[in-house]
Amino acid sequence: MAKLYFNFSTMNAGKSTVLLQASHNYRERGMQTYLMTAAVDGRAGHGRIASRIGIEAEADVFGPRDDVFAMIEARLRKGPVACVFVDEAQFLSPAQVWQLARAVDDLNLPVLAYGLRVDFQGNLFPGSATLLALADEMREVRTICKCGRKATMVIRQDPEGNAITEGAQVQIGGNETYVSLCRRHWREAMDAAGRAIP
Repeated sequence: MAKLYFNFSTMNAGKSTVLLQASHNYRERGMQTYLMTAAVDGRAGHGRIASRIGIEAEADVFGPRDDVFAMIEARLRKGPVACVFVDEAQFLSPAQVWQLARAVDDLNLPVLAYGLRVDFQGNLFPGSATLLALADEMREVRTICKCGRKATMVIRQDPEGNAITEGAQVQIGGNETYVSLCRRHWREAMDAAGRAIP
C-alpha cells in the first residue's frame, strides 16, 4: 500500500542526505526513482539535489504553478517508477500537496517529501502545513542546537550573526543565513532581536 510520507526538520539536519541515500537504496536494487525539487532553490544548481556531505543527483524541478501529478504521470510514461522523492517540500503549494496525495492514491506510488516544518519566525510553511494535514506518516529528521538539545526552530541571521525578526518567508540560504536552535534558544535570540514572544 503506497503512502505519502513527510520527513521534516530544521535547516542543516541532513534531509537531502537521507533522501539521496533512500533513492540510492531503490536504484541499487534495480528500481527506478523519480526525484523532484523546488525551482526556487538553486543552491546546488538548477535541477540538482545536493547534500552538504558531497553527494548529489539530478532532479526535475517544480514551480509554484506546476501540476506535480501531471509531472509524475509524464515520468511514468517513460518507464516504471518505484518511488517519488520530493526535496524542499516546504515550497509546495497546498494544491501541489493534494496532487502528491493523488499520486499516492490513484497511481499507487509511494511519495516521500522532505522539507522544513517552520520558517525563521516560527510559522508553518503552507506546503508543510498541508503535508502535516495529509501525510500518512511523518518522520522527524533530527539535528541539535548549540546546547545539545534537539533543534526544532531556525533563526535567520544578519552578517554579524544577529537574529532577524522580519522579512519574506522565503529567502534561500545555508549556514551563512540560518541557524537551527532548540525552542528556548530560538526564543532568546528573538527576544534579543526585539521580538517579544508570547
